[in-house]
Amino acid sequence: MANNESASGGLQSSHNSGASSGGAGHSAPHHAGDQPFFDPVAYGNGPDDSVTDSSENAAITRHSIDIGGKKIHYTATAGHLVTVDPSSSQPDAKMFYVAFTQDGQKEDARPLTFFYNGGPGSSSVFVLLGSFAPRRIKTSMPNFTPPAPYQMEDNPDSLLDKSDLVFINPVGTGYSAAIAPHKNRDFWGVDQDADSIKQFIKRFLTKNNRWNSPKFLFGESYGTARSCVLAYRLHEDGVDLNGVTLQSSILDYTQSGNPVGALPTAAADAWFHKKLGVAPTPTNLGAFAEEVAQFARTDYLAALRKFPATDDATVGKLSEYTGIDKTTLLAWSLDIAAYDSRGNSLFLTTLLKSKGLALGAYDGRVTAIETGIAGQIDPNSGGNDPTMTAVTGVYTTMWNTYLNEQLKFTSNSAFTDLNDQAFQNWDFGHIDPTGAQKGVDAHGNVVLYTAGDLAAVMALNVDLKVLSANGFYDFVTPFYQTIIDLQRMPLVSQQVRENLSARFYPSGHMVYLDGASRTALKHDLAAMYDSAVGNTAAVGRIRALQARKLEKKATPA
Repeated sequence: MANNESASGGLQSSHNSGASSGGAGHSAPHHAGDQPFFDPVAYGNGPDDSVTDSSENAAITRHSIDIGGKKIHYTATAGHLVTVDPSSSQPDAKMFYVAFTQDGQKEDARPLTFFYNGGPGSSSVFVLLGSFAPRRIKTSMPNFTPPAPYQMEDNPDSLLDKSDLVFINPVGTGYSAAIAPHKNRDFWGVDQDADSIKQFIKRFLTKNNRWNSPKFLFGESYGTARSCVLAYRLHEDGVDLNGVTLQSSILDYTQSGNPVGALPTAAADAWFHKKLGVAPTPTNLGAFAEEVAQFARTDYLAALRKFPATDDATVGKLSEYTGIDKTTLLAWSLDIAAYDSRGNSLFLTTLLKSKGLALGAYDGRVTAIETGIAGQIDPNSGGNDPTMTAVTGVYTTMWNTYLNEQLKFTSNSAFTDLNDQAFQNWDFGHIDPTGAQKGVDAHGNVVLYTAGDLAAVMALNVDLKVLSANGFYDFVTPFYQTIIDLQRMPLVSQQVRENLSARFYPSGHMVYLDGASRTALKHDLAAMYDSAVGNTAAVGRIRALQARKLEKKATPA
């Protein structure tokens, strides 16, 4: 994993947000029917921590929002569901979630979407507060969001007009923990994590009578690898999905740091900062990105393979596309994705070095001072990345405010938004649908490959819609590398491949933090949901597939 790629919707350092009283702002009004809840349980986030309490409790509040001129009344539920060990049926984890459900809807007509971030070790707070929940934080992206007081606002791009929304916090994040005698570390692994979230989804469907609802997944970054494994394992356990959204994908860890996949992102960064050597300057970023991708997979790939022999014309073109002079490129062995000995990206720290600035890996539009102490903090901590620095303060403060004062869930425990202990103890081993080891090699190196799991479930559930969404300025999970991974995945049927669509946005890793990109992604999501749910024949086939699986599981051998 090059540069400790955290693939989380954020950094990989550990932050524990105290959640006992409530940050900035005024308390939300108390509506009739609201049920506040104080949780006295202490949730530890260490590898050997666990809880003994196995109760399911939640704070329930009533709200409304206008989306597209339509007033939607909804219920917010913040609390815990208890998952069980599938063999013993004994409780094994207490998982914290927040759900937003439209009032007065029928089960079979109302879609249901499960969201999570990545890490591994990230809670869902980033996607919850930033993307498609009914309320969202106000940020100044790509500029630094100034210190408090911060603001939240109704989210006109909320997906609540298309689906109920459930935000899941994996074990060891948020207020989620193992139940003794199990320990948090028992759930910290590719397959263990997918099985745990599978059990959560099944519990949610049962508790809320939602088995017959159209079902969707939305995963970000490592959450996309999770979605591939989870979607297949859900299918094998009798839960068939209607759609999956992969945002900022990492589907093949062996390609992390692949210069061919990274070059179009570097060119997009250079384009944004007006450092291109191309004349006239391209006006259409999407068309320019495709031009660079064509160069990347042909002349640039050939140049990398024959280095140190070089072709001056190719090196010159590389310089024009990246804004990096030819001498420097040759010193880098033409590798635009190379890192220095401290883990700093050479490109991100060089493009604006004359100005004393470094670009953000998660969003290349964001810059930070690359001199003094900011340039000396270990970049692998993640927290020093300019992109994350720009929004971490508003996330921490407003999550406490929103959860405590508006959703009315309070606790004496620290809320773990990012847990680097989970990342450090993660088992990357993965057995794919063929029974092969696709997580670590014989030397223990991480070689996680989950595009095969996605291909398998798409081949089995031929009506499953998949939307791949990427930001042009994301150097952590570059958009062109995602395309390469999807093109190479072992899915033979061209008819099934038509269920897969890819969209790109002028944004970074957290696509939704850019206002225009969030609106565009909502439009694309709405189209995908309408296509998946509006096709009654496809929905019927998915339900029949699920019913057959469940019937088969229920029949004694």
